Amino acid sequence: MTTLTLWLDGTLHEADTARVSVFDHGLTVGDGVFETIKAVDGRPFALTRHLRRLARSAHGLGLPEPDEDEVRHACEAVLKANPMALGRLRITYTGGFSPLGSDRGTEGPTLVVAVVEARRRPDTTAVVTVPWPRNERGALTGLKTTSYGENVVALARAREHGADEALFGNTVGALCEGTGSNVFVVLDGELYTPPLASGCLAGITRALVLEWVGAKEADLPLDVLERAEEVFLTSTTRDAQAIRRVDDRALPGAPGPVTAKAMRIFTERAAADIDP
Repeated sequence: MTTLTLWLDGTLHEADTARVSVFDHGLTVGDGVFETIKAVDGRPFALTRHLRRLARSAHGLGLPEPDEDEVRHACEAVLKANPMALGRLRITYTGGFSPLGSDRGTEGPTLVVAVVEARRRPDTTAVVTVPWPRNERGALTGLKTTSYGENVVALARAREHGADEALFGNTVGALCEGTGSNVFVVLDGELYTPPLASGCLAGITRALVLEWVGAKEADLPLDVLERAEEVFLTSTTRDAQAIRRVDDRALPGAPGPVTAKAMRIFTERAAADIDP
């Protein structure tokens, strides 16, 4: 197995020798933010948008704003050191060395940038809904933080039911998002997606689909999944991916015509501009 090289606090390290303190606040209390970025032939896709969201998430968590030039340099160095056709690039930015407990230390943040090989996702997937709601009014709502325990539990439930993703409603019973994806539905031939006020993350791929394909943001009851003509997910690692089954409901013929058009447009536009 090839040893990967990653960036840790200012320099490149071999992955098997890189070390982060056991007192890092990202480890002890989940005090951190991150971005996952698709890298095609060593080039990160939509990096500018991802870095803007990283800064917004850091600000929302009360972390110092990341040095954008350093993060860009780190991404470039890691991708150059690990050539691959398709990669999953991950930027992690935490509260750094801190006392045990919720108080943050004074030594400054930890920055890690790493990449692993990725595989192209299948055109269709299966999802389940889960009974635990997203809190659309929570302190972390809309931030991409490392506090992912809720997603781990939900995704494990999806795997137990033969699915690859779990979908959440929010506290008022509206459709919200997946563990790491946004969701779009087709009703009477029209494309809809939950608004950010539902509590969903402002996904980069979601925003590009809204711009490139067009969709209406609307409050949607969770049971819309029982009657939607088509459903698809968007995320950095999925692009646009059709859903063939929601819980016990099959959606035959997935991807349907609206989803297939969205998938085609996204692929074409993404290929034409690496940093839209």
